[in-house]
Amino acid sequence: MAYIDIIKRIKKGSLSPVYLLSGSEQYLIEDTIHQLIDHTLAEGEQEFNLTKYDMKEYPIEVAIEDAYTFPFMGGKRVVIINDAYFFSTVKESTKIEHDLKKLENYLEKPAQETVFIIHAPYEKLDERKKIVKLAKKSGEYLDGSPLTEQELKRWIEERGKESNIQLQDDATESLLMLTGGNLMLLSSELKKIFVFVGENGVVTSEVVESLVPRSLEQNVFTLVDGVVKQDINKAWKIYLDLLKQKEEPIKIISLMVRQFRILYQVKQMTQEGYAQKQIAAQLKLHPYVVKLAMGQTRNFQDEELLLLLDQLATMDYEIKTGKIDKNLAVELFFSKRSKANV
Repeated sequence: MAYIDIIKRIKKGSLSPVYLLSGSEQYLIEDTIHQLIDHTLAEGEQEFNLTKYDMKEYPIEVAIEDAYTFPFMGGKRVVIINDAYFFSTVKESTKIEHDLKKLENYLEKPAQETVFIIHAPYEKLDERKKIVKLAKKSGEYLDGSPLTEQELKRWIEERGKESNIQLQDDATESLLMLTGGNLMLLSSELKKIFVFVGENGVVTSEVVESLVPRSLEQNVFTLVDGVVKQDINKAWKIYLDLLKQKEEPIKIISLMVRQFRILYQVKQMTQEGYAQKQIAAQLKLHPYVVKLAMGQTRNFQDEELLLLLDQLATMDYEIKTGKIDKNLAVELFFSKRSKANV
């Protein structure tokens, strides 16, 4: 089930006895666990009816026994097992032995007064295992993979509705651009923006641009975008702004190389027929970042990208070996790009 749908069900009080949470998007998993605890136990109950077990330190039998224990003072109990590596194909070196047969028995008939949360923070589960099939059958399964662009927009919209705040479409686009689709960062910036506009307020792109700072990586992305779109004046201005912020030219060059390498890899994989989500998984990038890169690569031939990477690599080598001043080297790079685009 999708994250947003699971959260809606939790907030309505529709709780399952078992939750299997996996994937690489840590924010989705942490928020789901937070929501489950808050909507299952009152603050005063958490001390007695909330327990967590690291599967690298405790055998699963201990957690199962706890899950079968009747909650203190009635109500519900929450049992969380962390690092449940035996749900994946990952091999962990640990002295702890787990009786997975007991886990199978529990999943076939889970305690109804307990919310049993299985945290398996891995990209892939071992679908061949009986415990994986049983966990999905007896409860809710969250695939905590990075959200797609449409899912991110829906997530932002839901956050706005919860606070009675309207986000204009261009504001949402600016937010995604400035945060790179990072949910942890998005959540933090939205809180700040919502406080600024107040209840029933409207969030415009101007508000986003004025409140959300650009990270070094985002500035370099915009710098590279200037090179891609043959707007060298824009790229040069961003470079000078980064110098004023005391950023080292070597570091800027390194990030430029990384960005152009991403563009080349994305272009190659697109030509080979890979979809956006497949490229994101292969390169370990957010799908939204891949989407932006796919847009940029349309302005380049393969040979141009390779030439740029070669020029940047040569520049980096000459700076580090003392053959040229670092600031002069970058000036010459932009000068060559400016002439090439005339």
